[in-house]
Amino acid sequence: MSAAIKLRSDFSGDELRRFAKTSKCPAQVRRLLTLAHLYDGKTRSEAAQLSGVGLQTIRDWVIVFNKKGPDGLLERKALGRTSILNDDQRQKLSEIVERGPSAEIDGLVRWRLLDLVKGLFDTYRIPISKQTRSRKFRTMKFRKLSTRPRHWSQAPDTIENFKKTSQTKL
Repeated sequence: MSAAIKLRSDFSGDELRRFAKTSKCPAQVRRLLTLAHLYDGKTRSEAAQLSGVGLQTIRDWVIVFNKKGPDGLLERKALGRTSILNDDQRQKLSEIVERGPSAEIDGLVRWRLLDLVKGLFDTYRIPISKQTRSRKFRTMKFRKLSTRPRHWSQAPDTIENFKKTSQTKL
């Protein structure tokens, strides 16, 4: 088993408690108080048990604290994956959607997500899965519109006979 990583020597348990009092991030407070226990002479096992985490987590907190200080223990949002389309590609796609398809050039009378994604692949060689298609277009403020379904044998003249109308007051 390797030796424990030493804590920075420029802080004390009391200083970390003062930082914890002024912090607005509950996760940072918990981490600072745990490290304050270490400065006070408790073992890492005891500190882990007091904070309800494992020894590996304590080790990770010590490493981050040694590198970045108390600010390194703040709760931060994960970055996540980078976007499939860059800003230029998104702008060009938006212009294509706004302009609409041309029956002569595109052979379409309306855009479908499938057609737009195929165009993206043909132009930029960017494959987009079925699950990602509509989400990407929604983030660009576009909505999927579809026509109201109509039965194939619906007769327009009989619709008027079956419409509900409110009765007139006498």
